[in-house]
Amino acid sequence: MSEAPRTVEDVKALVDEHQLRFIRFWFTDILGQLKSFSINSAELDDAFENGMGFDGSSITGFNAIEESDMIAMPDPSTFAILPWRPEEQGVGRVFCDVLTPERTPYEGDPRHVLRRALDRMHTMGFDTFNVGPELEYFLFKDKNGTEVLDEGGYFDLTTLDAGSDVRRETVIALEQLGIHVEYSHHEVGPSQHEVDMRYAPALKMADDCMTHKITVKEYAMKYGWHATFMPKPLFGENGSGMHTHLSLFKDGKNAMFDADDPYFLSDIGKAFIAGQLKHARELSSIFAQWVNSYKRLVPGYEAPVYVAWSRRNRSALVRVPLYHPGKENGTRMELRCPDPACNPYLTFAALLQAGLEGIEKGYELPEPMEKNLYHLSPDERKRLGIEQLPETLGEAVELTAESELVLRTLGEHMFNRFIEIKRQEWEDYRVQVTQWELDRYLPVL
Repeated sequence: MSEAPRTVEDVKALVDEHQLRFIRFWFTDILGQLKSFSINSAELDDAFENGMGFDGSSITGFNAIEESDMIAMPDPSTFAILPWRPEEQGVGRVFCDVLTPERTPYEGDPRHVLRRALDRMHTMGFDTFNVGPELEYFLFKDKNGTEVLDEGGYFDLTTLDAGSDVRRETVIALEQLGIHVEYSHHEVGPSQHEVDMRYAPALKMADDCMTHKITVKEYAMKYGWHATFMPKPLFGENGSGMHTHLSLFKDGKNAMFDADDPYFLSDIGKAFIAGQLKHARELSSIFAQWVNSYKRLVPGYEAPVYVAWSRRNRSALVRVPLYHPGKENGTRMELRCPDPACNPYLTFAALLQAGLEGIEKGYELPEPMEKNLYHLSPDERKRLGIEQLPETLGEAVELTAESELVLRTLGEHMFNRFIEIKRQEWEDYRVQVTQWELDRYLPVL
C-alpha cells in the first residue's frame, strides 16, 4: 500500500514524478453523491493556495441563488493517483473542503459537518473517533436490471462466485489508493459481495467510503457489469448493510475499555452506546436515508430493527464484540443498522454526536438482550421497553424533523434542506402507482 502524501510539496512531487495531466477535485452533496471537476496539473499551485471556484447552485443541498459561488479547497493529505485511469498522462484526485467566497467553511458541506462533530469530541478531551464500516454491494449483469452473476452464498469460494476476480482487482486498487483492506468475500445473497476496510479516524474513513464505492463501480464496469450499493435491490434476499464499528480514544488509549467491568466496558463506553440507542430512531433517516432503505430494515433478515444491545445476539441494533485479553484497543461497538447508500460524513457525524451526548449527559446503558429479538412477541418487546426503528422513510424523516440533536449536528441550513428533500422523496414515493399494485389489483378490481 502506497504511503499517503501529507503536504502540498508531497503532492507536487508525486504529480511531477508520475507526470500526471489532470487532478480531480472531489466533494459530496448533501445526499452523499460524489461530485467532481478536473483541473490541469499546471494549476495546482494556485489551487492549493487559493482553492478553485465553482458554481454551487446546481449541487443538491447547495442550490440557493445566493450560495452559487463556492470554493473547493483541496486537502493535500487525501491525494492519490487513480489506478483505473491510464498511467501515461495519468489522473490524480484530492478531496476538498467547500468554502464560501469569504473563505469560511460552507455550512452545507458534509465534510464540514463531520469536522464540527470532531471539534466537539476534542473539546470533551478525546483524541480519536475510529470507524470501521463493512460495505456490502451487489453485482448485476448491467444497470438496466437485477440479473445476478452467480447463486453463491456466504464465504463461497467456488465457481459459484463469479465476482472473485473483479473483487481481487478492486482490493488491489483500493490498496493503491492508500486504503487498508482487511477482508473481502462473497456475501449471503446471490451476487452479493463485501470488501471491509481496516478502521481509521472518522474523516479519513468517510473519504475512504466514497473512494471505496466509486472504485467498486469502476472495476465492475470494466467487466461490463453494474455494482450497486442500493440497500434492498432483490425481493426475498438479504439487503446490503454497512455494519459500522465505533470506538473512542483518549490520551492514546481506548476510552471504552475497563478491565474490571463484567462487559469490559468503561462508563464512557456504556454512555456512548446508550447515546446510540437513545437517539437511533431520530437518526434513522441519516444512516438509512432512502425509501428503499426501509425495505431492508424489516424483521426476518439480517438487518436489525430493534433498539437494544447485545454481546452475541445479532438481532440487536448494537453488538459489542467479545473482549480478547491483550486486545484492549479492539474494544468497540458495532452498529448494524446503517446501509452503504448513506452519506458517510453525515452518518459518522451523527453517530459521534449521539455518543458524545450520552457521555455528556450520563445516559444509563440498559442490560444487554441476549435473546433473539425476532422471536419475542410485540407484547414481550413492549414489556422489556424495546423500541423499533421507523418502518418507512416518511416516519423516519418526521422523527428527524423533531430532533434537536440532528439540528445541532447538521446545522440549521443543512437540517432544513435535508428535511425538505427527504419529505419530497417520501411524497413522490407515496403517491406513485407501482407495477406491483397494477399486477395485484388491476385484474380483480
